[in-house]
Amino acid sequence: MASQPFDDASVAAYYDTLNSWGPGDDFHLGLVRAADSVLDIGCGTGQLLRRARAEGHPGRLTGLDPAAAMLVQAREGAPDVEWVLGDTRSRRWRGEFALAVMTGHAFQQLIRDEDVRQCLGAVREALAEGGRFAFETRNPEVRPWERWTPDRVRTITGPDGAGIRVHHEVTHGPADGLVGFTETYTCASWPAPRVGRNTLRFLGAGELDHFLTEAGLRTTARYGDWDRSPLGPASPEIITIAEAAL
Repeated sequence: MASQPFDDASVAAYYDTLNSWGPGDDFHLGLVRAADSVLDIGCGTGQLLRRARAEGHPGRLTGLDPAAAMLVQAREGAPDVEWVLGDTRSRRWRGEFALAVMTGHAFQQLIRDEDVRQCLGAVREALAEGGRFAFETRNPEVRPWERWTPDRVRTITGPDGAGIRVHHEVTHGPADGLVGFTETYTCASWPAPRVGRNTLRFLGAGELDHFLTEAGLRTTARYGDWDRSPLGPASPEIITIAEAAL
């Protein structure tokens, strides 16, 4: 079970600083620009949809996230986007979107087979005919969790000038593709650190395709990094674009 510090408003306010715009966001923004209706699953503070709307995207943009504190940030940045509290179990759509995305490795939060199947089934149901689903997972072959150590501390300065130190520490795994870790946020003005506990699932490309096919989705493109380079053993990402199969 995940425990996310971003449910805390004092941490959610720093989310965009901690997760600044990068190549992955540019990649997904290009897909959003080309779609007239978009569902962003696990949208967080809505950086992607807020940017699309600010650029003048005229279509339907819907962000879904289970953390109310994150959606407070999203609504302040783009009140004309549809922000929905919940997940794919509590909120469902039928044939309404040309594109669905899961960014920020959110797909790896689905740690059980039934979680993966439920989410992908909901995505397939939400997509219109010919609709596409784009998401990424970290490549297990490069073992990224080996770099999640307490000595690798990141310090950021928030909008209010306060500094926050962030570090990660693996607590269990890898076992059966699962890696557990803590994410600790420390700020001098807080009475105590905020600690999130999480488990991520690492699936290979073949396993992903199996689940996608089961859900009625067909992989149409796969990349190993945001420059659209082919997936290989040393690639940091497994980036997948799938289409609703007829």
